Amino acid sequence: MDSIEYYDRYAVPYYEETVDLSMEDQLKRFVELLPESADVLDLGCGSGRDTVFLEDEGCVVTPMDGSEKMCNLASIHTGKDVLHLRIEEMEFSNVFHGIWACAVLGHFPPEEIHGAMERILAALKEDGILYFSVKKGDRKGRFNGRYFCDYNRESLNALLDAFPNIQVLDIWKTSDIREDRNNKWFNVLLKKRREK
Repeated sequence: MDSIEYYDRYAVPYYEETVDLSMEDQLKRFVELLPESADVLDLGCGSGRDTVFLEDEGCVVTPMDGSEKMCNLASIHTGKDVLHLRIEEMEFSNVFHGIWACAVLGHFPPEEIHGAMERILAALKEDGILYFSVKKGDRKGRFNGRYFCDYNRESLNALLDAFPNIQVLDIWKTSDIREDRNNKWFNVLLKKRREK
């Protein structure tokens, strides 16, 4: 079972667990960097929770998820069509002012993360903003049906250093917003540089 199959199988309990959580602090920091009426991709939108916030802030949001069942639930929650697409299948080019990827990239093993990042960065307009979060730690492998690759500061820096066309704006640590979890997260905001 890959991570997408996990979300298909457990879509309803995952939706119920996450739909009312608040990522407001991170979302506001992201939105502040965007132009008015920004086109935003909510990558791995899950319940659609963050799509609703971003729309309320004036963004024009395209929600997307690799799990068909999560797409169906997110569509009901947001009232929007949700793009059923994996990152590996993305072929966008210079489309979005911002991409929001909350707790998504940690599902990619080290040998696949660079390809995923290249597709994400290709989808951003020049000067576009990417937010992503990954768990702080040292796990690599399958846990409870999903693949996780955690990061320390060195491995996160190495990932970011592999892309010369980005400017890292901020990296900060937060605790898990779920009270029953003691995970720590790295939050990253970066800008796609203009081509020289």
